[in-house]
Amino acid sequence: MRDLTPRQIVAELDRHIVGQKEAKRAVAIALRNRWRRQRLPQELQNEIAPKNIMMIGPTGVGKTEIARRLAKLTGAPFIKVEATKFTEVGYYGRDVESMVRELVENAISLVREQERQRVEAEAAQRVEQRLVELLAPAPPMGFDESQNQEAAARHERTREKMRTMLAAGELENRMVEVTIQQKATPVMFTGTGLEQMDFDLQGMFEKILPKSSKRREVTVAEARKILFEQECEALINQEKVHAQAIELAANMGIIFLDEIDKIASTETRGADVSRQGVQRDLLPIVEGTTVQTKYGYIATDHILFIAAGAFHRAKPSDLMPELQGRFPIRVELSDLTREDFIRILKEPKNALTRQYEALLGTEGVQVEFTDDAIEALADYAFRVNQTTQNIGARRLATIMERLLEELSFEAADMKMGKVTINAAYVNERLQEVADDEDLSKFIL
Repeated sequence: MRDLTPRQIVAELDRHIVGQKEAKRAVAIALRNRWRRQRLPQELQNEIAPKNIMMIGPTGVGKTEIARRLAKLTGAPFIKVEATKFTEVGYYGRDVESMVRELVENAISLVREQERQRVEAEAAQRVEQRLVELLAPAPPMGFDESQNQEAAARHERTREKMRTMLAAGELENRMVEVTIQQKATPVMFTGTGLEQMDFDLQGMFEKILPKSSKRREVTVAEARKILFEQECEALINQEKVHAQAIELAANMGIIFLDEIDKIASTETRGADVSRQGVQRDLLPIVEGTTVQTKYGYIATDHILFIAAGAFHRAKPSDLMPELQGRFPIRVELSDLTREDFIRILKEPKNALTRQYEALLGTEGVQVEFTDDAIEALADYAFRVNQTTQNIGARRLATIMERLLEELSFEAADMKMGKVTINAAYVNERLQEVADDEDLSKFIL
C-alpha cells in the first residue's frame, strides 16, 4: 500500500472533489490506520479492527467519487458494490459473500501484476529464444556424423544472424506460425456465464473443459506479444499469487458498499421482502467471518467497509441496530452550494468545462468559458436543484449538454474557429427552459 499521510490523501482527493472535508478526513485517517496497523507486533495487529465508515448525504455530492479516487490512490485491493444487487440467502440473485470473492479476485490481479513485472526480463529472454527457433528451425539429423556437425554449425550461424536481425527490428513483418491455447467458457441455459456461477461449480468446469490449441500464422511483432503472455504465465507461480492475494485482501482490502439506504426496511411488504434479510447476511461479513473462495478461505475481520447512502426516505436509524454498530464512524456530506458549483466547473483536473474544451478541440474548434458564464451555469444548476429533485453535481452534466448541444452538432462542419461562451450565451440557451418549471423537470 502506498505510504501516504492523511494530509497527502486529502490533497489528492481535493484535486478531483470539491468540499466535503469531513468525509475526506475520515477516509484519510482510516487508510492511514491500516498502514499503522501493519507496523505493529503480530499479536497486537490481530486485536485492532478497522473503524468502518458510513457516509450520509444526498446524491451527487461526491460519495461515490471519493470511493473511485480512493481505488486509484491506494495500492490496496478495492471494490465498489451496490447493496441493491444482493438478496437474502434463499432468493434468486447474488449473495453478500460474492463481494468478498470479488475482492479476492481484485487482489489476485494486483499481485499477478507485481509478479509479472518481476518476471518480465526473463520472459523477454525466453521469447527472443523462441522467436529465433521459429525463424530458424533445427535441421533434420542424418546418419553421417560429419554432415550433422556441419549442418549444426551452419544452423548456429543462421541463428546468430537471426538474433542480430531481431534485435535490430528488421524481422518484425516476417510471418511465423505460433500455437495459441484457448479456454472454452460455457454458457448455462439460464444465460449466466461462468463468472457468475457458484465458485466450486466454476472450478469443476474449468478442470473438465479441455483447452483448445490452434496454430496461427502471424507477424513476428504479433508473435512476440503472444509468446510474451505465454512465458509470463509459465513463470508466475499461481499458488504463491493466490496465497499472497488472500493475505493482501484480508489485511488491506477495502469494500465500498454503496446505496446502503436502499436496504433499510420499511413497513411495506412485497418488494421489500428481502431487505431485512440482506442486512442480516451483511452482519457477519462486516463483523468478521470466514468466507470460502475458490482460492482458499479468507477472514473478513480486517477488511475496511465504507458504506454510503443518500437516506432520502430512510434514516440510518432504520437499519438494524447491530448493523449500525458495525459502522462507528459517521460523516455527513453537505448539499452543494452555488459557490461549490463554480469550483466544480473550474478547479478539478477533470472539470466538465475542460472536458468539453478538449472534445471540441479535436474538431479544431477552440472553446473558451468566461468567468461570468461559469457563474451563470452554477446559478442555473443550483436553482434547478432547488426547484426540482436535488441530484447534486450531476445536474451540471445535464445543463452543459443542453448548453453545448448546437455547438457539438455544428463543430464537425465548422472545422476551425474560436467560440467564447459568456453569460449571454448561457442565458440565451437556458433561460427559457429554466424559467418554465414544468419543462425544466423534463429537460434539465
